[in-house]
Amino acid sequence: MTAKLAVIAIGRNEGARLIACLASLQGKADRIIYVDSGSVDNSVANARAAGAEVVELTADKPFTAARARREGYEHLQSGDMPEFVQFIDGDCIVVDGWLDHAVAAQQADSNRGIVTGWRREIHPEASLYNDLCHDEWNRPAGDILTCGGDMMVRPQAYEEAGGFDDTVIAAEDDEFCVRLRKQGWTIHRIPQEMTKHDAAMLRFGQWWQRAIRSGHGFAQVGYMHPPYFAKEQKRVLIYGAITPFLALLFLMTAPMLLILIAALYSINYWRTAKGLIANGMIPTRAYRHSVLLTLSKIPNALGMAIFHWRRLKGRNMQIIEYK
Repeated sequence: MTAKLAVIAIGRNEGARLIACLASLQGKADRIIYVDSGSVDNSVANARAAGAEVVELTADKPFTAARARREGYEHLQSGDMPEFVQFIDGDCIVVDGWLDHAVAAQQADSNRGIVTGWRREIHPEASLYNDLCHDEWNRPAGDILTCGGDMMVRPQAYEEAGGFDDTVIAAEDDEFCVRLRKQGWTIHRIPQEMTKHDAAMLRFGQWWQRAIRSGHGFAQVGYMHPPYFAKEQKRVLIYGAITPFLALLFLMTAPMLLILIAALYSINYWRTAKGLIANGMIPTRAYRHSVLLTLSKIPNALGMAIFHWRRLKGRNMQIIEYK
């Protein structure tokens, strides 16, 4: 790899996951920057021990992944700028060979603002929730509309798009990608493994909180860039807000009509499972995943409500953590 490359890793209380992340980057980039969002563990000390440049976010503004990436990039500008910048979350490790593949893909097309690849879950067998994440990362290669936070970005594209927006606490990568494409840049996923992620979701409560965060992202990014996330918001309103409200109403006034609510959720569950099977998932796994995907609309609706309540009250958008 001859191109000049920098890596910006972000994290908060990642512990051993951050140590593994930085170890996977040793000797593979000209600069490695770690941005810490108020960790109370040894993350900062561990990053310095690994030779990374450390940026510690101040507590005077809300911590968000978007803010961490933006301040990491601003720190990067204090020195010679690289040709490409790889962003990575601190709970991921970079797969050997990824950076070379991504640089080659960037160099092959000067209009590519972002190159991304396949994120995989390290321990999908540890829980149903981890396994759900593993499937979530499985997306087709080629030109795409948006991608997750693990991405290799061309600095010119980053700056023309305006960088990450601190106020976006979930789906901040989607929001950034929308603005980048509006500037005429493309986003491309190559068929290569990029990172291995450690979701570490072992409890139902973690999954529920993560689904709340997703709903917040649907509402916030959809509000900022309509009609983005319009379909997702519509499904959430139907199955996560209107249908549960009707269920409570029928429970108090006409219990027999609860059969209709059960039928509606059953149909949604069945259609979701069949869609997963059609995409190549084995039936037993699809039926398990469909339970959570059907149920997720309720915490998604809570997340959407939290965003609009904060927006109407003029409140800051605070981070929603699940681990």
